[in-house]
Amino acid sequence: MPLDVHRDDIPNLVQRMRRRDRSALSRLLTLASSGQQREALTAELPTQLKSTPPVIALTGGGGVGKSSLLGSLTTHFAERGERVGVLACDPESPVTGGALLGDRCRIASTATSDRVFVRSLSTVSGQQGVAQNIDLMLDVMKAFGFDRIFVETVGAGQGDVAIRQVADVVVLILQPQTGDELQWEKAGILEVADLVVVNKADLPGAAQTVADVKPQLGAADGQGVSVITTSVAKGEGIDGLCRAIERLAVSPRK
Repeated sequence: MPLDVHRDDIPNLVQRMRRRDRSALSRLLTLASSGQQREALTAELPTQLKSTPPVIALTGGGGVGKSSLLGSLTTHFAERGERVGVLACDPESPVTGGALLGDRCRIASTATSDRVFVRSLSTVSGQQGVAQNIDLMLDVMKAFGFDRIFVETVGAGQGDVAIRQVADVVVLILQPQTGDELQWEKAGILEVADLVVVNKADLPGAAQTVADVKPQLGAADGQGVSVITTSVAKGEGIDGLCRAIERLAVSPRK
């Protein structure tokens, strides 16, 4: 989308967005993602909101099923009548420089499309799994009036902990038999996780993965991080994961 937003257009776009105009939201997100006119946009966004939606981040290595799991989560909350916003950080296309849009097709659901908004974000390498200016984009999303906002990182590496700075709840997703869970602790990503999910729990080795991870999650205050198993293929563990996310959103660990 071309950056055709003039400084004088920003107040009008913000007012339209606050009336649930998705077109205005999309244009403002494009402006925010570019970093252009950051001060002008920040000045027009409300400094106080009636309620601040929780920001839940899903992070983990490539192929662990983040997008499929996120699709189940958004459907769960949207079916309860919530307005759910999603910022999906996709790898940058080497050809166009845009997002590859792999996540959108897994997250979107026709049954709840009027209550779910998904924006794919082109994310260059070296950004620790999140797009540039994501803090400003989240401010825009909050001003729209979503009840809950999800951020999905690019397939994160062990040192990709930047998401902790913008999320209220960080969910680290693993899968059985990858061996990754033994490496996360060395780089600190387990330290920023509020919740660990062993996804694809229908595969062999899920119980062993849980057993390997749990000893690494004990906290100094005695309140360890919970480990939950899920299987999108079998529809198992999703309700329990949603309840855990809701509890953490009310009382964030950070």
